[in-house]
Amino acid sequence: MARSLCPGAWLRKPYYLQARFSYVRMKYLFFSWLAVFVGSWIIYVQYSTYTELCRGKDCKKIICDKYKTGVIDGPACNSLCVTETLYFGKCLSTKPNNQMYLGIWDNLPGVVKCQMEQALHLDFGTELEPRKEIVLFDKPTRGTTVQKFKEMVYSLFKAKLGDQGNLSELVNLILTVADGDKDGQVSLGEAKSAWALLQLNEFLLMVILQDKEHTPKLMGFCGDLYVMESVEYTSLYGISLPWVIELFIPSGFRRSMDQLFTPSWPRKAKIAIGLLEFVEDVFHGPYGNFLMCDTSAKNLGYNDKYDLKMVDMRKIVPETNLKELIKDRHCESDLDCVYGTDCRTSCDQSTMKCTSEVIQPNLAKACQLLKDYLLRGAPSEIREELEKQLYSCIALKVTANQMEMEHSLILNNLKTLLWKKISYTNDS
Repeated sequence: MARSLCPGAWLRKPYYLQARFSYVRMKYLFFSWLAVFVGSWIIYVQYSTYTELCRGKDCKKIICDKYKTGVIDGPACNSLCVTETLYFGKCLSTKPNNQMYLGIWDNLPGVVKCQMEQALHLDFGTELEPRKEIVLFDKPTRGTTVQKFKEMVYSLFKAKLGDQGNLSELVNLILTVADGDKDGQVSLGEAKSAWALLQLNEFLLMVILQDKEHTPKLMGFCGDLYVMESVEYTSLYGISLPWVIELFIPSGFRRSMDQLFTPSWPRKAKIAIGLLEFVEDVFHGPYGNFLMCDTSAKNLGYNDKYDLKMVDMRKIVPETNLKELIKDRHCESDLDCVYGTDCRTSCDQSTMKCTSEVIQPNLAKACQLLKDYLLRGAPSEIREELEKQLYSCIALKVTANQMEMEHSLILNNLKTLLWKKISYTNDS
């Protein structure tokens, strides 16, 4: 009897194994197809995002159409639209209306920036500058004299920078820059390009700080497209990864990983000194104070000598201009009174309007960015003092009594501490 049971059990075993194998195969096929579907969807979304963000061909077409019909002119126009020796490379755009590319102009590397049309309303989540007028290039009009154009530029500067005593000098400087072919005259096309560019805070700041070490040099322009000096390293720290890998890295882990891919500490100290010097450049400069409204690492870079170079200055705005735009803005809380990521004012609950005074000065924002950057790997003999100074710096408030004196004292103390430590190294 026992022997008759065994063959039946032996015969049933293959059917069991076959059913189990079919189940495993179906499970494997299901997850394989699921992975293909999810991967395809991710690639489609990323491609759609890329085509929306990177519209260099559209930008070039708009600019070249205006140039070829004689509306605009500038030193980069012929190279962009006729000889095609200025071309776009890798796309660095983060917003569709602000096109940004690595480029090559006559074998020289540069960064090409171009503005796309956007809504006319002033949206504090995007830009301070309405673009419709700029895209149309409708000012100045035919028949405008050089003197009239100078008056237009002067009025614009007065609105943006306040009633500075030396605005006439800045107007003359702008006319020199606008004369792209250096023939001693500003043509109507050059004036239209210059007027469009002057609406952009980054262009204005590049002209004002053109002799400063940490400001990228302007190479040329055509309409409201402009080319600026290239920077070897386009972020303060981190490593560039393919976007497919970026998708699967948690943001917290990504920040920790970025801190591992930084220069040696003496080189980081030199870069940090450069940022402190740039803060000095924009703090009560020759034409008023500018506010740094996005001090993220992606907006700062450095060259092969570890000198800091600004990569993106579009969110550095004139203080007078920001105050005029944000004051009396309706608000429910302080969160409604923010421009960029770092320029914050308070909401007056009695009137439900934003106040005009920015809470945190540029130096405090810079120190917040530098805290982890400098403390990681800092020499033990200065770490405690460095940490103390950085936290004192972060605590700075615009409304504090004698803020300007504290600002200068903390900034100079930080620079001195860092320079003393690296002054006898090769990195200095």
